[in-house]
Amino acid sequence: MLQPKISAPIRRALFNPSTVCLRCETRSAFRPFAQQLSRTLTTSRAPKQAVPKQAVPEPSRTQQPPPPPKDDDVFVPKPLGRPIGFPDPPQAGENTGNVKVKKDYSGMTMSQRNLAKRADLVEKWGTNYFRDFKNIRKYRSGKTFMANPRIFKAEAALYFPNFHGETLAESEADTTDVLKGRVSVVNVYSSQWGESQARTFTGSKENLELQEILRKHAGVAQMVDINIEENSMKAWIIALFKWQLKAKRSQEEWGRYFVVRKGVSEKIRETIGLLNGRVGYVYVVDEECRIRWAGSGDAEGTEMQDMNKGFKKLVETSKASV
Repeated sequence: MLQPKISAPIRRALFNPSTVCLRCETRSAFRPFAQQLSRTLTTSRAPKQAVPKQAVPEPSRTQQPPPPPKDDDVFVPKPLGRPIGFPDPPQAGENTGNVKVKKDYSGMTMSQRNLAKRADLVEKWGTNYFRDFKNIRKYRSGKTFMANPRIFKAEAALYFPNFHGETLAESEADTTDVLKGRVSVVNVYSSQWGESQARTFTGSKENLELQEILRKHAGVAQMVDINIEENSMKAWIIALFKWQLKAKRSQEEWGRYFVVRKGVSEKIRETIGLLNGRVGYVYVVDEECRIRWAGSGDAEGTEMQDMNKGFKKLVETSKASV
């Protein structure tokens, strides 16, 4: 029969009768086990020493270069490469806005018709208002082209269209009747912003040379203002304060300030460069109503001097031909 193995200290304590104290021998026998157990528990319960973390380098504080601009944001206005305007001379009574062209939606299903009408509304409201303010931010305060340094030749020049509206003197008038027979500087704008831009070319304080030409050649040279205001509320405000506009001008100038409420189609805008309805434009128009020079936005560089030079040349040519 197998006997259990007993350690020597315990065996002496159990089987040696000469042991003074069985209790003391038992304690001495189990003391090594107790000490080893105590060391194990102490080691397991002791808090682990924190391992020092590696220092993480801080991100660089240097400013990152901006992303390259998109193609739409790098637009640079360029000088007009060709004459702008209509091939046929204008006639008084055109572009009154009274004849409305109704778009034909026949042959379409109801779904196609609704989609076509929706697309027309998006184009009408989106391009005429939201696109204009977007261009003001992108294209140097709305400047869409640089003025041509020299006037266009008479044989290549195209015609300025007829605008129908009211003046400070008449309830109905046509610009063609006013422009024919004289060399004119024409300011075209639709807002206070646009008017202030046009004044950078033709203002009485900004361009003293132009004012001198107008004064010296009053029978041949003139300045015409065309305020395109298709918003009924704003047009009503202009009519309400018409007396202020009259007070700033001589009675002779009343017939040369137009307020146009309708008849300015997209075709007219695209043909003569009125691409932004919130920006001011300036045209030099000869006695045959041909556009010989055009500028947009604020006057930059030598644009104002180029306009004066071309305008003076046309005035002198017109006087010599009389």
